[in-house]
Amino acid sequence: MQHDLGRLGIWTFGFDPHPAGKVRETAAELDELGFGAVWFGEAFGRDAVSQAALLLNATKRMVVATGIANIYLRHPMTMAAAERSLGEQHPGRFVLGLGGHRVPDVQLDWEGYRIPFSGRPVSGMRDYLVDLDKVPLNAASAARPRRLLAALGPKMLDLAAELTWGAHPYFVPVEHTAMARERMGPSAYLAVEQAVVLDPDPEIKRGHVAAYVTAAPHHRANLMRLGFDESDFADGCSDRLVDALVPGRSLEAIAERVREHVDAGANHVCLQVLTSTPEQLPVREWRELAALL
Repeated sequence: MQHDLGRLGIWTFGFDPHPAGKVRETAAELDELGFGAVWFGEAFGRDAVSQAALLLNATKRMVVATGIANIYLRHPMTMAAAERSLGEQHPGRFVLGLGGHRVPDVQLDWEGYRIPFSGRPVSGMRDYLVDLDKVPLNAASAARPRRLLAALGPKMLDLAAELTWGAHPYFVPVEHTAMARERMGPSAYLAVEQAVVLDPDPEIKRGHVAAYVTAAPHHRANLMRLGFDESDFADGCSDRLVDALVPGRSLEAIAERVREHVDAGANHVCLQVLTSTPEQLPVREWRELAALL
């Protein structure tokens, strides 16, 4: 039995700095609040597999999804064993989001550490998916959890529709959701990340957008495919770009943005709360957002 992700989920980078006990307690509350899924990123904190296990063990009902697990950090045999192990222990509640692809020939680093990347994005991901399915595992359960790709461009969206359950686009406006649905067809699953702000500080939205378009060329390239240009990226980013990526600060504005994504073809929207204190878990804001359920 596959658990339904529901219409709304939570997306966060926030678990990593906190001890496991705090993460378990917070995840259990998200489960009780009624969110359909919790998504988490993978960077310089817990690895995606151990984080997923921690969250799955702390919850009873909601789906736990990687957003995403980096394919350049794990051999396909390691990833295949991990996904089947989590799927066996928590039937129907684990979704494996895969990514790591970027604009070719652009090397990213974080505080001097080079982020692993090799090959061409689409062909590299295709090869990885094929290799995942070739792994001959002697596992108690052969059931494979659902997979999604962190797809932005048309070719990666095509691959997501062809070889996986669907796509998990990150840092995208509603126009991308409409394009992704048209590209992938009606049967592919589309789970869209949406950044939101409830804090009155007006610079939180702009700072979030500016950080991505400055440091992540693949996101910049994706926005340019959607009609934005260099003028939108200058001087801290244009108002139209910021508003397209992060809605207003009220629950009503957030609810309207979720409706827009759903009307454009999204099956599920996972909300990433931005605050002026990113080192703290936004539990208060998550409780407020539960009203949208």
